[in-house]
Amino acid sequence: MITVLLADDQPSVRRSLAILLERAGDISVIAQAGSGPEAVALAAQHRPDVVLMDIRMPGGDGLSATAALAGPHADPAIPVVVITTFDLDEYVFGALERGAAGFLLKDAAPHELADAVRAAAAGDGLVSPAVTRRVIREFARRSPPPDSSLSPEPPLTERERDVLRALSEGLSNAEISARLFVEVGTVKTHVSRIIAKLGVRDRVQAVVWTSRHPGWDASPSTPDERDDRAERNRK
Repeated sequence: MITVLLADDQPSVRRSLAILLERAGDISVIAQAGSGPEAVALAAQHRPDVVLMDIRMPGGDGLSATAALAGPHADPAIPVVVITTFDLDEYVFGALERGAAGFLLKDAAPHELADAVRAAAAGDGLVSPAVTRRVIREFARRSPPPDSSLSPEPPLTERERDVLRALSEGLSNAEISARLFVEVGTVKTHVSRIIAKLGVRDRVQAVVWTSRHPGWDASPSTPDERDDRAERNRK
């Protein structure tokens, strides 16, 4: 059973979300908070598997709470999925910077809500192909351009580039597994290696990285692969 903490200042919204999640059968809402500080306190008490976090809440917004629960200094970190009204909500960018695993629109279909919770609990994060890619592109556009002298192309293997392409399309680990005909565990290993090589925090930030480096997939990344491709081209 996946346990969830809901954080939203509107009781009616919390009730609706709780009903939808409980109907999934494998998800249990164990706590509800009306502000960011309350969410942090209840998360420490209940240790949910996932937190669904509204951003605009009187009495303490969700940005600081997201950083406290999912940021680099959180120990242990809890996956936070932001729930918002607008897909280009200004606050979403701040949530991504503070460690959110992704975000979901409040009018998402019930199965999308449940799938988002399951993905976050499984460590997939939430990179929705329908919405999140637009936000990722905008997030990358607003960020300072990378300094190529300080950010050399990481030595990704061909398979790691395949996985990173799939991540940037919003595919889950299971979907990448089906596309590439490999085990889910193998995909998770590739994702972990990609995150380490890119020097980013999670898979969402890996997608952000691809937006900041539009030429990352233009050529092989390792000397051996460059030699192999050159040999194939000669043939």
